[in-house]
Amino acid sequence: MTEFYVKVKPDQNEFRIEEGRFPTVHLGSEAENGRANSELVNKLTEILGEKPGIISGHQSRRKKLKVDLPEEKVERKIEAEY
Repeated sequence: MTEFYVKVKPDQNEFRIEEGRFPTVHLGSEAENGRANSELVNKLTEILGEKPGIISGHQSRRKKLKVDLPEEKVERKIEAEY
């Protein structure tokens, strides 16, 4: 299992991942009623092939997630999206 952080920028009219200390994930959804969190989980599921869970930061831009994959595989798949 791997735990990792991402920074989220909702309401950006697109999905993309930007490199940085924590990957920045631009989302098309607004941060209302969990829409941005749902989009984040759905997009990362597509990228990683496993559904991540949000451990903390449900109402914050910085989120801690966990996924049942080795750390190297998570890093490689996320970096491929930069």
